[in-house]
Amino acid sequence: MQLVTSVVLGALAGLLGSALYAGSVVIYRSQAEEMSALVVSATKMFVALPFMAVLVLLGPGPTLLTFPVETIIFLALSIILGAVVGDTLYLIAQERIGVSYAFPIAMSFPIITYFLAMLFLGEPFLLSRLAGVVISVAGVVTISRERQTSQRNQMKEFDALGVGLALITALLYAAGAVILQVGVTDADPISTNFVRVLFGSVAFVPMLGAAFGRGMKRPTGRALKAVVVAGFFGMAIGSLLYVTSVKLAGATITSVVGSTAPLFAVPISVFHLKEEVTKKTLLGVITTVLGVILVVMGF
Repeated sequence: MQLVTSVVLGALAGLLGSALYAGSVVIYRSQAEEMSALVVSATKMFVALPFMAVLVLLGPGPTLLTFPVETIIFLALSIILGAVVGDTLYLIAQERIGVSYAFPIAMSFPIITYFLAMLFLGEPFLLSRLAGVVISVAGVVTISRERQTSQRNQMKEFDALGVGLALITALLYAAGAVILQVGVTDADPISTNFVRVLFGSVAFVPMLGAAFGRGMKRPTGRALKAVVVAGFFGMAIGSLLYVTSVKLAGATITSVVGSTAPLFAVPISVFHLKEEVTKKTLLGVITTVLGVILVVMGF
């Protein structure tokens, strides 16, 4: 019973984090013309770092000093593979083949996560869970493709490099989630996330330096303020919820609920942007919810 409660709480933490991420993405996209994707990603990380440092000082604190070197390596790898290298490759893939192709390919990572978890973490094979993962991914893909229908997002001719980068992104996201589950096993979520954000921030410093050195434009003050606010909720709080979800529910369930951000973008589009809900979008929502339920219940 306690295990079931932990899984449900972990899934809820993941869903809340996904909702915060979906809301923050709306802000990030609104500043796309004034702020490069690299600066947005780095700013999110830099905002999360002091927030996590304060939580560590108020909470676990000294437990960081007892972290084995192996744990620190796992935590550093988990965020560098996913949030640094993975996100960067995804952005390149998105530029080459468009969102409507890059996003569905990258968001297939929960399927890869499940197989990696079975292979390396000894997670048992459950037909209902595998079905739930596939159904949920299909729902997310349906929602995202329905919302990305403009011609500029269509791949005019097959781009092997773009598709390959999107596939590598999915693999990196999955590997990052599985590695995080190993790293967080004997650690608290706050200390764990502080280590992750610290290494993520350090990794972005040379990337920013090189980009600005090549002439990348600097963000405006207005755009920076907007991204800082969005980053606080989407990355600072959202990343802590993500780690908590992995701790309680495991990499597979967290990957599924973490990929449902487009689901939460639907009500934002309806109530804020006054968009209509199509039948395909509604089908995607129902499919995603059904898939998540199957994954969490796992019988």
